[in-house]
Amino acid sequence: MTNGKVYLVGAGPGDPGLLTLRGRECLTKADEVVYDGLVNPLLLRLTKAHAIRTCRVEGPDGRRLDQAQINAMLIALAREGKQVVRLKGGDPYIFGRGSEEAEALLEAGIPFEVVPGVTAATAVTSSAGISLTHRDDASAVAYITGHEDPTKTKSTIDYEVLARFPGTLVFYMGLHRLASISQSLIAAGMPSSTPAAVISRGSTSRQRTIVAPLSELSERVIAEKVRPPSLIVIGDCVSRHDRLAWFEAKPLLGKRIGITRPDAQADPQIARAIELGAEPVLMPTISIEPVEDWSEVDETLSRLSEYDWLVFTSVNGVRALLGRLWELGQDVRALSHLKLACIGPSTAAVLAEYHLRADIVPDEYRAEALVEALKHDIVGKRVLLARASRGRDVIPSELNAAGADVRELVVYRNEDVESLPAAAMAAIEAGEVDWIGLSSPSIARQLASLLSGDVQSMLGTKTRLVAISPVTQQAAEEAGLPVNVTAAQYTWDGIFDAILQAESD
Repeated sequence: MTNGKVYLVGAGPGDPGLLTLRGRECLTKADEVVYDGLVNPLLLRLTKAHAIRTCRVEGPDGRRLDQAQINAMLIALAREGKQVVRLKGGDPYIFGRGSEEAEALLEAGIPFEVVPGVTAATAVTSSAGISLTHRDDASAVAYITGHEDPTKTKSTIDYEVLARFPGTLVFYMGLHRLASISQSLIAAGMPSSTPAAVISRGSTSRQRTIVAPLSELSERVIAEKVRPPSLIVIGDCVSRHDRLAWFEAKPLLGKRIGITRPDAQADPQIARAIELGAEPVLMPTISIEPVEDWSEVDETLSRLSEYDWLVFTSVNGVRALLGRLWELGQDVRALSHLKLACIGPSTAAVLAEYHLRADIVPDEYRAEALVEALKHDIVGKRVLLARASRGRDVIPSELNAAGADVRELVVYRNEDVESLPAAAMAAIEAGEVDWIGLSSPSIARQLASLLSGDVQSMLGTKTRLVAISPVTQQAAEEAGLPVNVTAAQYTWDGIFDAILQAESD
C-alpha cells in the first residue's frame, strides 16, 4: 500500500477566521484530522474527516502531551494510505513542536507538508491593540517560551540579555511562571515600571487583557483570576493597548449565543456571532432531510407548465426543488413561464444564486405578509407551493380562500433531533449561555421538548430567549419558554439586532 501524506497545519490562535486558505484546503481533503485541545472546534466544520483530539496525560512533571504517541499515530494513519491533517494551535513551528513531528515523519519515510499558521504573538497582540513593533517603541521582537522542557537540567533563557533587549518581549505559555519571569527580568536590570500585559484567550470571545507595570503584573493577574492559554507581552508598545484595543470593543464580547438552526445551515449565524464578539453555541433542534420518496416531486416537476406561480417559503425549499430539477436532467429554463414568490430576502437571495429573480418578496418576512402581497395576483391561477413536511398552513388556506388553486409539494423533511449536543447542554446547565435565538415555531417547541422538565429552572436567570417573530414568540410561550425579546425584523439578523438592543439598554 502506498503511504498517505501528513499535513502539519497551523490553525491560528482561536479565531476560526484566521485559518489560512491552504489550511482550509487541506481540511476539506483530509481523511483523518488529529487536533490539539487549543484548536477551535468550529474548524472541524470544514472537514468530513474522522477527527481525533490529542489529550494530555499525567506524568512526573504534571500533565503533558505524549509526543511520541502522537508521532506514532500520525505515522500509522499515513501508512494506511490516508491523507492526515495534524491541526495545531497557532503555527506548527513556533513553540508547537511541529518540527519534532516532521522529523519523526521523515525518519519513517512519510511524505509531509508544513502549512504555516498565524501565531499567537501576532494575532493576539493585534486583537489587544498592541503593536509589537513601532517606530517610537520597538524595532525588534523576541519570542520566548515560558515553559521550557521539564527534562532540562538548566534553563537556556538568559534574562540579562533579555533585560537589555531593545524591543518587545513575548513569552508563550508562561502564566504559571509570571512572577518568576518578572522578578528575573527586574533583577537583571529591566526597570520595574516597564509596561507589561497578559492577554488571556486572545482572539476569542473570552479575550481579556491585563495591563500593569512589570513589577505589579503578577499580582494583578492573580487578583483578576486570569486563566490560560495566555501570552505575556513586555515593552513600551503595551502602552498603546487602551487606544487601539479594537477587538475588546466588540459589542457582544464575552456573550455566548445559542444557535438553534439546523447544523448544516448555521454558518452565517456562526460568522455573525463571531463578528460581534460573541461565542456561538451550536444547539440544532431540527435537521433538514431529503424526502424519502421523490415520485410525487418528480411527477409534479414534469408538469410545471400547468402552473402560474411557484412560491418558496424557505431557502431549503429553493435548494431542494431546484436541486431535484437538475438531477432530473432539467434546469431553470423549466421555470421560464412561472412567476416566483419568496417569503423573505434570505430565500430570494438563494433563488438569485440560481440566477432567478423573485417577482414578489413582502416587506415583512412572514406567511401573512406573503399572502397579502400575492392575493390580488393569483385569482384563478394555479400556485405550486414548495414546502417542508410540516409547518403552518396559513399560505395554502388563505390563497385558496382568495381564489387560487394551490398545490402543496413537500420537497424536504423537517425532522426533530433526539438531543442537543453534549457541549450545548452542559453550557445551558452551567448557566453559561446568555442568549438563545428561536427562529421558528417548530424550533421553539422542540427546544422546550429537549430541555424537558422545569424549563425555567433549566435556563436559570442568566439565559434569555429571543424570538424571530410574534408567531414564534407565541409558540415558545405556549411550550413554556419565557421569551425576553422579539425581533423587529423577522430574520436571524433581526435576532442579533434585538440582542444588541437589549444589551445596550
